[in-house]
Amino acid sequence: MATATFVLPEKQSPRSYGRLDKPKKPPKEIAVITDCCTGCAGSPACVEYCPMDSCMFWVPDEDYPPFGRIMIDPWLCIGCKKCLSKGPEGAFLDGCPWDAIVMEATTDFEAREGVKLQQ
Repeated sequence: MATATFVLPEKQSPRSYGRLDKPKKPPKEIAVITDCCTGCAGSPACVEYCPMDSCMFWVPDEDYPPFGRIMIDPWLCIGCKKCLSKGPEGAFLDGCPWDAIVMEATTDFEAREGVKLQQ
């Protein structure tokens, strides 16, 4: 595996609060934020559903303050899908109203970013 090039920015609020433990092993798939994320004008809908502490967090847009977006810490994501807005058979659930979160196979994420998520 290549040397890690994926660097997380400083975690700012709003951010998720919850479990402090880290996953013992990486999930089969993790949540990934797409370019569709608007940050919900500083009140992101997805963050409150994440059960892991500091897994989802705010990243300000340096070009257009005070706007920003949400990022997900791939080392903390447990793949629970609570941040998604789509449920079984396309049913709408709480979570991202813009469908800006997708689930990606952990192995695909690792290959794309050049990191290994195992502890």
